[in-house]
Amino acid sequence: MATKKSFKMNLIYALLIVIAVIITSGSAYAYHLYSTAEKLVEDNHESTGRENETSQLRTEKVNPIEDNVSILFIGIDERDPSEQSRSDALILATFNKAEKSIKLLSIPRDSYMYIPAVERYTKVNHAHAYGGPLASIETIEEFFQIPIDYYVRLNFDAFVDVVDALDGIYYDVPFQISEMDSNDQADAIQLEEGYQQINGEEALALARTRKYDSDVQRGIRQQEIVTAIASKATQLSSVLKLEDVLVAIGDNMRTNFTFQEITSFSSYMINSSINIEKINLEGAGGYLDNGGWYYQVAEQSQQEITDQLRKHLGLPAVYSTNELTEDNPIHP
Repeated sequence: MATKKSFKMNLIYALLIVIAVIITSGSAYAYHLYSTAEKLVEDNHESTGRENETSQLRTEKVNPIEDNVSILFIGIDERDPSEQSRSDALILATFNKAEKSIKLLSIPRDSYMYIPAVERYTKVNHAHAYGGPLASIETIEEFFQIPIDYYVRLNFDAFVDVVDALDGIYYDVPFQISEMDSNDQADAIQLEEGYQQINGEEALALARTRKYDSDVQRGIRQQEIVTAIASKATQLSSVLKLEDVLVAIGDNMRTNFTFQEITSFSSYMINSSINIEKINLEGAGGYLDNGGWYYQVAEQSQQEITDQLRKHLGLPAVYSTNELTEDNPIHP
């Protein structure tokens, strides 16, 4: 059976909970939606196992109401609950309170990285299979020297229903595609090139395919689809659909966020001038001596993005002489 290469809309799933509370405030529906979201987060709360839920790259626990923070969004294709799944999509997001800005970094799933959980190098998407969210967190922290404060993990089952709950999204399809659907039915999804409305199955096919370009371009498409869903979710016409979105998420989410912490991100969502910047790693793919194919991130790209994200968090640079910014004094 072909393996699904699903894309988990990690960032949007988490923020939709906040949106649902904000844009419907002051009504009975808002109270119901707020309670539903609160229960969803409480039921799906899962600790990383770190002391005080704090990265070793922090000197103290962050407070998302006051501090710049980071979130690792982990998408998995968990069809067999008896197996620890590999991650299918990884997006690292940093949030800057003073700038009201978000940076999104898509990490190619085949990136060659050191996995602390098993003390060896392999593909970054193997980390989750070796040790769940904590192993993925430690791997990304090791590679970028970026403290990861929170994680949100979602599996494949929620994706199609979430997009369909919003009555689809608009997206500029870059090429004609013929792909399998979520049930692995070959060529069930047919899309022509061009700007159009797409449903959940079609969005999934676009987000998971790699045969038309590359893993890097796949990451870029995922970022674009995230932005498209964010745009649709924040439209007034989507208000009454948010409960369906929460139902679609259901038990498919795990996070170390508390509900109070996740609602602190409301300042980002009510700011109409919020800036979401999409950044990507440069590198090249190829076979190593062990016979495996890996994406090797260029050292310069790794260093530049490390310092860029650390600066966005208000942390001192590792590879340059940039000073610590004043808006977030928490540092290693």
